[in-house]
Amino acid sequence: MRVLVVEDDEEMAQTVAVGLRRAQMAVDVTFDGPGGLERALQSDYDVIVLDRDLPGMHGDEVCAELIAAGCRSRVLMLTAASTAEDLVDGLSLGADDYLPKPFDFPVLMARIGALARRAHPAVPPVLRHGDLEVDTARRKARRGDRALDLAPKEFGVLELLLASKGRAVSAEELLERVWDEAADPFTSAVKITISRLRAKLGDPAVIETVTKRGYRI
Repeated sequence: MRVLVVEDDEEMAQTVAVGLRRAQMAVDVTFDGPGGLERALQSDYDVIVLDRDLPGMHGDEVCAELIAAGCRSRVLMLTAASTAEDLVDGLSLGADDYLPKPFDFPVLMARIGALARRAHPAVPPVLRHGDLEVDTARRKARRGDRALDLAPKEFGVLELLLASKGRAVSAEELLERVWDEAADPFTSAVKITISRLRAKLGDPAVIETVTKRGYRI
């Protein structure tokens, strides 16, 4: 899952980003309206966490511009205001959900997860292929009777490949969906992660390299 956090309170933004990354999400952060709009239109985010009161461009305007541009990311709007009128205003602009500040982090996580499930075709909570099983909710993976000790990126790659149901997934798409903006597009991170994942999965091999197309289960 890839998330963009647009929040002018830098301490809050970084705290939220750290928490989401610990939950194995790829997170980018920006601190003003124009920067948030530019970033949101450059990358394919599952969810955009958008503060309403932003410098440079109000969050309402950012949301309206995203809708006008055809952005398909789900928008979770944050605001210090919590009246029914504010809620109606935020949702009428095209936001998918609305969360007043202060908020509990588990609630934010649950809202983001719900929006991400709406952003893409539904994925079963447990993905299976032969004797390989990935529990996406508990972030656990097994092969046969053996638990797999996967690093976050390895888990993310395996989850995306399984969810793709045999479709070849390019290295570029894996980099876009599993890593964040800090990833170098010319890096060998995907190739290295696939290699480590194959070693942990063992034999018989389940990840196939498709020439000029990427990888698939």
